[in-house]
Amino acid sequence: MHGHPTHRRTLTLALALTAAYCGAEVAGGWLTNSLALLSDAGHMLADVGALGLSLFAMRLAQRPPTAEKTFGYHRVEILAAFVNGLLLWLVVGLLFREAYGRLLDPPPVHGPGMIAVAAIGLGVNLSSLYLLHGAHVESLNVRGAFVHVVGDALGSVGAIVAGVLVLTCGWRLADPLVSIGIGVLILFSSWGIVRESVDILMQGTPRELSLGEIEQCLLAIEGVQRVHDLHVWTQTSGRYLLSAHLVVSASADPRRIVETAQGRLREGFGIGHSTVQLDHESECTEDFRLH
Repeated sequence: MHGHPTHRRTLTLALALTAAYCGAEVAGGWLTNSLALLSDAGHMLADVGALGLSLFAMRLAQRPPTAEKTFGYHRVEILAAFVNGLLLWLVVGLLFREAYGRLLDPPPVHGPGMIAVAAIGLGVNLSSLYLLHGAHVESLNVRGAFVHVVGDALGSVGAIVAGVLVLTCGWRLADPLVSIGIGVLILFSSWGIVRESVDILMQGTPRELSLGEIEQCLLAIEGVQRVHDLHVWTQTSGRYLLSAHLVVSASADPRRIVETAQGRLREGFGIGHSTVQLDHESECTEDFRLH
């Protein structure tokens, strides 16, 4: 799943489309004096970096494990998602600062030019979203890139709306107000990316898995008395790891219990890599008395 060739191709195509249009939108924003277009162009420039970072991370994640990196480079994709989220916040901060100045003194804006440039940009954004759709569900890294492009599409829609308001009503404030609204939406959509990437980097329990249900599943195995030191974490998007100690009865078959536990974890929770250590009931009782 991770770094799948199809995902790499879609990211490459989306990067090419975004980069090709970015320069045109900068020119259009400067010629029409539209903050909505310039902010969207700035966001699109950040998208070029974000898509490039995602593509680089996806390629790097395919490198095999080494003696220094025994888990390989899968976490690079999560780091890329985290950086992409922070880049979105930086873009929004710059957008808000410029919008504040324009709220105090809104400059003249060329409405027809705004509408034309933004409409072309929206077409480019929708093409990129079509390419990334599906892959963003499977990879947090691709999801970060997807949110960037969603923000771009919102920016293009906002610029069209602002251009229509300027053209029909002469309302200059529409340009900075729409920009602020776009910024708020981008912050809202990027929060989940940053939060989830931080959870993974902190080795938190995956939100889609229940530690209690996993513990009950292990306790249901014949011969298992108790479960302790149970840990579940995410290595990269959709790749779960688990370690646990199972206290078993003296008569239990260790091999059967380990195979049963790993099979149930794989089939019931999608945990493909699990490390299970068995402790005998008598040994645990003796250790408890010694302490």
